[in-house]
Amino acid sequence: MNNNVLNNFINRVGAFASAHCLFVTGGKYVVALSGGADSVALLLAMRSMAAKWQMQVEAAHCNFRLRGDESDRDERFCQTLCADCNIPLHLVHFDTREYASLHHVSIEMAARRLRYDYFERLRHDIAADGICVAHHRDDSVETVLLNLVRGTGIRGLRGIQPRNGYILRPMLSVSRNDIVGYLNSQDQSYVTDSTNLVPDVKRNKIRLELMPLLQQLNPNVAQSIFETSLRVGEAVNVYDDAIGRAMADVVEGCSQSVFTVDIARLLAQVSPESVLFHVLSPCGFTSSQVEMLYSVLARQSDRTRVFASNTHELCFNRDSLLVQPLNYGVHTLDKKVPECGLYSFADNLKFDFHIAPVDDNFKPSVAPLCVTLDAEMVAWPLTVRNTSDGDRFTPFGMKHSKLVSDYLTDRKRSIFDKRRQLVVADANGRIVWLVGERTDNRFRTTANTTQVLTISVENQEHTPPLSQVKPISPEHIPNTSRTHPEDPHDFY
Repeated sequence: MNNNVLNNFINRVGAFASAHCLFVTGGKYVVALSGGADSVALLLAMRSMAAKWQMQVEAAHCNFRLRGDESDRDERFCQTLCADCNIPLHLVHFDTREYASLHHVSIEMAARRLRYDYFERLRHDIAADGICVAHHRDDSVETVLLNLVRGTGIRGLRGIQPRNGYILRPMLSVSRNDIVGYLNSQDQSYVTDSTNLVPDVKRNKIRLELMPLLQQLNPNVAQSIFETSLRVGEAVNVYDDAIGRAMADVVEGCSQSVFTVDIARLLAQVSPESVLFHVLSPCGFTSSQVEMLYSVLARQSDRTRVFASNTHELCFNRDSLLVQPLNYGVHTLDKKVPECGLYSFADNLKFDFHIAPVDDNFKPSVAPLCVTLDAEMVAWPLTVRNTSDGDRFTPFGMKHSKLVSDYLTDRKRSIFDKRRQLVVADANGRIVWLVGERTDNRFRTTANTTQVLTISVENQEHTPPLSQVKPISPEHIPNTSRTHPEDPHDFY
């Protein structure tokens, strides 16, 4: 046994874990054990560090039943190793091909989902503080190169992160050669997955074909790329901080899904398009959509266009961009109201119609969702409907009619506000109330009014117009922290 190699390896793993706060004193940790060199080295290193950290170490092995006798061989090896090391082993079997077929995903993705879902259940069941997986420096380097080929941006160039929730990676500072040397120093055997020797997937092509070519240019290329990824990670932290402050400056709204973007403040940012991408990407907008939208902003043209993702839509409204979920607050209505009463047109939309004689205590309503009209001027039945092209009414206090669309434009209502707008019309097709906005002057109450028609909207999920949108609080700013998915071929 080479104690120098052994101690050096354990010290490097321990120092990396300490630097990234991966362990807590007295914690319980589960090692994802495949039987391969990487996971065996992690298990032994964790066992060696257990006393220092006063932690409890257990292991978990997933048999995906993908390689026949070889999969069973790996399972037996893990059982023997854990028994020899006196480490509890959790064992699970999966029908991975059946899962992949049922959920219409690749074998690699099926194995990944099954594995991590099981780890999370196991962590919860035994109250573990984390699941330790055996990714090492070379895995992170391969991930950087994969993401570079994919074009993932600077976030993908950080490589594999030491922590992703409860998934911990203590061995990212050591190479595959370090791992093999550590195991050889203890005469420790391990198993080899034969599929890793065939360059049939992108990661294996990088490992077996690209890296040897790069090493001809720089024998220490893996360490160079790894150190660069660490520097990129620090740069990403600075970038995220700047983007967060920029988003707080340009975003206003009611919630994370309904908000506006101030165009002038956006264009004043150092990198407006990047800020816009981080604002809109959590709402499903793609980089190509953001690029197209930004070109419209820069040209100040085609601002009547509506942009839509799978979940949200966006429109221009004077000096702002308005973002909301698809068809937010829209009710498609054309309902007859034959007489007074309470009418429910949707779960959150009810209209109450009530006629009462005028008494000494009568006062016209000034509430936006309750109006009082001269009942004798209204011809029944009434209709509650969406606005239509060409709709006209005489706004309260005015003598001449006006197009509803012009009125709403004057009120600075957005395209989305106009689409949500409802009207109440009488039997003669006259609009008596532009709901939530203004009544028609022809139906106002006067000194000669003897009966009052009161119309109110109850239990409505009221959607405020853009003019009422308030500054968004910091906790509602869309999250910019997105971890790029790692290669699903990484079973362990």
